[in-house]
Amino acid sequence: MKLLTTLVVALWTATAGIAVAHDYKVGTLQIAHPWTRATPKGASVGGGFLEITNTGSVPDRLIGGSSPVAARFEVHEMSMDNGVMKMRQLKDGLLIKPGETVELKPGSYHVMFVDLKEPIKEGDRVKGTLEFEKAGKVEVEYVAVAVGATPSGHKPMTEEHSGHSH
Repeated sequence: MKLLTTLVVALWTATAGIAVAHDYKVGTLQIAHPWTRATPKGASVGGGFLEITNTGSVPDRLIGGSSPVAARFEVHEMSMDNGVMKMRQLKDGLLIKPGETVELKPGSYHVMFVDLKEPIKEGDRVKGTLEFEKAGKVEVEYVAVAVGATPSGHKPMTEEHSGHSH
């Protein structure tokens, strides 16, 4: 029984550390819950989603980044124009004003992994770097949910901590 209790405590401690690992900080910016979706076979692009909070007194911009899974990394915006959804690259980056939180989510601002080198699979942890105009670079890890899924409460893959292996 003592061994079982020790294993449960060790498992809980390990998974608690994993959950905390989804928050990052660079300069006055806080990055929360990066996630992505698994990509269908043959897809050449994938999307990255997260929240960025500027706790400082000056604006900053997400100007780019990189990921080993893709040849290019771009910052994009989706919007509706006369009933047509349009996507465009934000050449000047994404502004994060002081005291604001900007949510990158499906159908809105997001990062694009362009020319994927391999499919993204559910349960993958996709490494990446975000680059900000003032704060600099920060390494993050996007957790991949199922194709078409959205993590509940913006805390991706909480079910991964339930003991299922991927």
